[in-house]
Amino acid sequence: MSDTSAPPPPRPPQQRNGCVTALMIVAGIILLLPGLCALIFVFAGVAKMASDDRQFVGACLLVACFGVALIWWAIRRPGSG
Repeated sequence: MSDTSAPPPPRPPQQRNGCVTALMIVAGIILLLPGLCALIFVFAGVAKMASDDRQFVGACLLVACFGVALIWWAIRRPGSG
């Protein structure tokens, strides 16, 4: 006997949770603050770009990049909203 039943219909996309999206955006903005401070210190000349300062500024900018990525992912993640 052959199975002639049709495949099940596709599931509708899951709804996006607005609270989680808002929390992700707020966390991303908080992660942007170290990068902003690092840029201010570099352009104001407070950081003299010694070896330790470069590593610290680089770490702050890396954290800021994660903030940008988190905000981007929170806005662009799949789901109908």
